[in-house]
Amino acid sequence: MNTGLNLPPRVTERAFARLAEINEGGPARPLRVAVAGGGCSGFQYDIRLDEAAEDDLVLSGAGQRVVVDPVSLPFLAGATIDFADELIGARFTIDNPNASSSCGCGTSFSI
Repeated sequence: MNTGLNLPPRVTERAFARLAEINEGGPARPLRVAVAGGGCSGFQYDIRLDEAAEDDLVLSGAGQRVVVDPVSLPFLAGATIDFADELIGARFTIDNPNASSSCGCGTSFSI
């Protein structure tokens, strides 16, 4: 893990805008970005709407919140959380400087 990079993750305006669209017309639920063991490369991202826990890091923008639990935080240090709408599909993406390799699906990585 890139321990020299202790910056919190960053969320792009595009990701906050997409989260606002998802939450439109209902209560604004935070987007949880977590790291779990598994996937084809050793770790995988778990990205879902959830409630914030007391010990979560909360990243706010455009009236929306993205939350990261303290266990996942070191794996996401300096990462950029974005939203991509491409020919293969639309999804939240993670550009993670700590990942030494990642899977073609973009949801699993190794350190």
